[in-house]
Amino acid sequence: MKNGRPNAQEEKRKAFVAPVAAILSALGSLACCLPLAFLAALGMASASAVFEALRPWLLVLSAVLLVVGFVQLYREERSCRRPSIASVAVFWIAVAIFLAMLFFPQQIATLLAGRSPS
Repeated sequence: MKNGRPNAQEEKRKAFVAPVAAILSALGSLACCLPLAFLAALGMASASAVFEALRPWLLVLSAVLLVVGFVQLYREERSCRRPSIASVAVFWIAVAIFLAMLFFPQQIATLLAGRSPS
């Protein structure tokens, strides 16, 4: 950090933090929908009830982190350089995962559990 301004490396790192955190939060919200057999195999059968109660909060946290990531990625008045392709790709993948978790949680849980949807 020179002259009170972050260098390019720090800015790149910041651009990745919010989308990655949003992905983790969205995946955490999915835990309520995983089949109990899968959770029991991991020894965490009670985790389903805990994550079910936290699911709305985790989805809100994901949305907030995506907004923060969007602002960091596309703020044009503060930076003259363009965002890297990798930063943009990670952000939009995070948005896609969040939307999938929001609208299709049971189907994604079924896919992750290795069963075909009924």
